[in-house]
Amino acid sequence: MKLKLLLLTVTLLLLRGPSYAQMPALERVEPAFWWTGMKNPKLQLVIHGDKISERTVKLVYPGVQLMQVHKVQNPNYLFLDLTVSATAKPGAFPITFEKAGTKALSFKYELKPRDSSPNRIQGVTSKDFVYLIMPDRFANGDKTNDVVKGMQEKSLNRDTLITRHGGDLQGIIDHLDYLQDLGVTTLWINPVLENDQPKYSYHGYANTENYKIDRRFGTNELYKKLVDVCHKRGMKVIKDLVHNHVGNQHWLIRDMPAPDWVHEWPQFTRTSYKDQVLFDPYAAQEDKKRMTDGWFDTHMPDLNQQNPFVRNYITQSHIWWIEYAGLDGFRLDTYAYNDADYMAEWGKAIKSEYPQFTFFGETWVQGIPNQVFFTQGNTVNRGFDTQLQGVTDFQTYWAIIEAMNGKFGWNDGVTKLYTTLASDYQYQDPTRNVVFLDNHDLSRFYSLVNEDVAKYKSAIAWLLTTRGIPQFYYGAEILMKNLANPDGKVREDFKGGWPGDKVNKFTATGRTPQENEVFNYVRKLANYRKQNPVLQTGKLMQYVPENGIYVYFRYNSDKTVMIVMNTSEKEETVTLNRFSERMGNYTQGQNIINDETLSLKDNLKVPAKTTLVLELKSNKINN
Repeated sequence: MKLKLLLLTVTLLLLRGPSYAQMPALERVEPAFWWTGMKNPKLQLVIHGDKISERTVKLVYPGVQLMQVHKVQNPNYLFLDLTVSATAKPGAFPITFEKAGTKALSFKYELKPRDSSPNRIQGVTSKDFVYLIMPDRFANGDKTNDVVKGMQEKSLNRDTLITRHGGDLQGIIDHLDYLQDLGVTTLWINPVLENDQPKYSYHGYANTENYKIDRRFGTNELYKKLVDVCHKRGMKVIKDLVHNHVGNQHWLIRDMPAPDWVHEWPQFTRTSYKDQVLFDPYAAQEDKKRMTDGWFDTHMPDLNQQNPFVRNYITQSHIWWIEYAGLDGFRLDTYAYNDADYMAEWGKAIKSEYPQFTFFGETWVQGIPNQVFFTQGNTVNRGFDTQLQGVTDFQTYWAIIEAMNGKFGWNDGVTKLYTTLASDYQYQDPTRNVVFLDNHDLSRFYSLVNEDVAKYKSAIAWLLTTRGIPQFYYGAEILMKNLANPDGKVREDFKGGWPGDKVNKFTATGRTPQENEVFNYVRKLANYRKQNPVLQTGKLMQYVPENGIYVYFRYNSDKTVMIVMNTSEKEETVTLNRFSERMGNYTQGQNIINDETLSLKDNLKVPAKTTLVLELKSNKINN
């Protein structure tokens, strides 16, 4: 829909008077409840109802003060500024909306006590191994919510790429044993907020609600249960957020508080996707505006984050989910397209309320400085601190592809991987970056290496031994494949997740010998990493690649692990005296995968297209 048509519709509705937007006199209050004891005492409520702005607001509760009532262009809205002091006690109180000659409206507002249970809101670090799940395609644990009466999209067809398949939160809960056995410590689940769009709603990136789990995935209570169950297992949960846009069926778009709730254009204008204009010293302002204010897609209105009510609404909804569910981290979708000042403000607000909480942004950009530009610390003289702790590390992603497929040279092949990591000096802390081989938007890595299992395992070894937070995409451990053309091809169902599936890849008997080979490879290395801090927080030392051989070490005061990557098409012999600075008097290396002990006295033979992960043994040197 073109934005000018949308704005015209809003204008016409505003002119219709009493017939406008036919809704209950008090349609909703968001957030519907809050907590006592929050560090930030300020709270802004969004009130939506038929001509609610014509009413006078009253509330009386000890420790709660109504500071200001804001009216906006749309008479169906009020924004209430409240202060919840440190003396306020948990409890409920009425908020009344009065108008002479009519019956008063009332909403029972509740302040809840904060949950002080242990292991809540832990943060996600390089100690974790993240597993990314698209819930609609992972497992169907509750067939009763496959199609929900009253929702716009009622399609359910597993034979198509764009319709819903029925996976849900219960399906994830049902397979936590599988994930924990694999060595996973953290779940990153693609957005699960309600996407009540007429079509293509399965992916979750066009939310129509900010405080409600999509009914086809489950309920708010079930989502909280998933987090609680994970915490009891020693696992964590990351929530996927979209600041930049919403679905065009979002209730705040269908009845916008004011035309400037979204970015206005004379006609539909899509973002240019050109991150370069944000730091280009010669960039035109028009190019910058189109990058950040253009719409991501026709059905995804671009939110105007310079509007203070928009800012408050987004930020409060995120704080609400942390407090409600006890989340451990956020992944921030389309980070580069947001208003930079707002995102810094948002980051400060989250860190202030939850100092241990962590978040990382999607920075799908080309170039190391481009990526560093978005990270916290003002390390490339951006002029202010973005507050963004880490990013999805696309630069190491491009580099590992080149390492596996490129021809070794001065700048090519595995040299690119070395050079990319050599540029880590630009980050405040590169270990907060999330490293990956694929995700829901990218071609499956197994397909990118032409289904070469040796290359695939070599890349997996790198992923689980390099610096940063490793992230796996669902099904990568069982050789799920395909190129992202279109996206749906890399979002296929995990076989065995649906009742009646002919095979069950969640079990060893349901997997092929080759699938079990890779599954066991991932499990062995991931669990070693889980049990050995050296691969989590150990220092990294790398050597300049030679003849297609890349050698690096992870080490701490207790252990040293040597990683030898042979990207050549033939077996290579590595002369070891070059690495004496790190190897010292170690004379043996135990292969983490097969437990074989190898001699490291002089030379080491490395099979073609193989990465060896060796825990060094014998006389340990001082670190």
